[in-house]
Amino acid sequence: ISPVPPYSREQPIFTTRAHVFQIDPSTKKNWVPASKQAVTVSYFYDSTRNSYRIISVDGAKVIINSTITPNMTFTKTSQKFGQWADSRANTVFGLGFSSEQHLTKFAEKFQEVKEAAQLARDRSQEKIETSSNHSQESGRETPSSTRASSVNGTDDEKASHGGPADAHLKSENDKLKIALAQSSSNVKKWETELQTLRESNARLTSALQESAASVENWKKQFSECKEENDQLRNKIEELEEQCNEINKERERNAQLSRRLQELESEVQDKELELEDLRKQGEIIPQLMSECESVSQKLQTAERKNRELEEKVRTLRTNVEENKQRQNNLKTELKNFLDVLDGKIDELHDFRQGLSKLGADN
Repeated sequence: ISPVPPYSREQPIFTTRAHVFQIDPSTKKNWVPASKQAVTVSYFYDSTRNSYRIISVDGAKVIINSTITPNMTFTKTSQKFGQWADSRANTVFGLGFSSEQHLTKFAEKFQEVKEAAQLARDRSQEKIETSSNHSQESGRETPSSTRASSVNGTDDEKASHGGPADAHLKSENDKLKIALAQSSSNVKKWETELQTLRESNARLTSALQESAASVENWKKQFSECKEENDQLRNKIEELEEQCNEINKERERNAQLSRRLQELESEVQDKELELEDLRKQGEIIPQLMSECESVSQKLQTAERKNRELEEKVRTLRTNVEENKQRQNNLKTELKNFLDVLDGKIDELHDFRQGLSKLGADN
């Protein structure tokens, strides 16, 4: 059956792209990729049959042709993966999306289409029940009509050409017979559809039971995967701690290497200083000899200085004595000058006396 036949009554109402998977029919656990890459997945609506389908085509190959029923359930198993069971196809479809937003939109559309399918089934059931009631009422009314027709027939036989009222009753009787035949055929048709629906419900129930069992298996697998994930997380944490310790050791090694380089540079500086000291140590004997000669010269100079100081003290004593002598000489000279002045005065007086005597004489 082609998923979208020519001149199809179906129209796409939602389209997205995803990676398609099917459950492994042998194990009922593992997923088998149905497409090598992301393909188009669409919802189609058949306005004539009032039904919905999910269809996906990879090139010329139909990989999804699933009619949505009210018993189906779309389950999100991860942030980007969802699945649903199709009892008619006897498989479970899985879709892997590129983002959580695309998965959410697809799941919302699935729920919307599922509710629409439920509403369509309820309306169809109501129509079937209404038609069945009409057929039963027609069935109950038929015998009386038949009886009436038989009576009318008798009257017709009696009256042979009774008139327009009898012809009208006869036409009504024929119409009732046709309606009865149609209702009988409709009842058989509806019984067949009802049996088909019962078989479909039975298949859906078994598929639901299988999906429930597969859900339990998937729950176990999920718990196992969760445990493995926890173990992997613990290992990752341990590895991160080890990486942190390794980074710390690297930092310590880097610090030690920098300190070692600093110490090596300091050692080189010390070696240069030591070399300078060695060179200076070679000059020390010369300096010692020079120091000895300088000390001898200094002692000689000190001795000469003492001698000079002694001479200076002697000269100072002589100078003081000479000063004392000069003072004494000055005193004596002053006294002599005083005496000389007195003698001069006396001589002057004597001259004046002589001059007076000479004048007198």
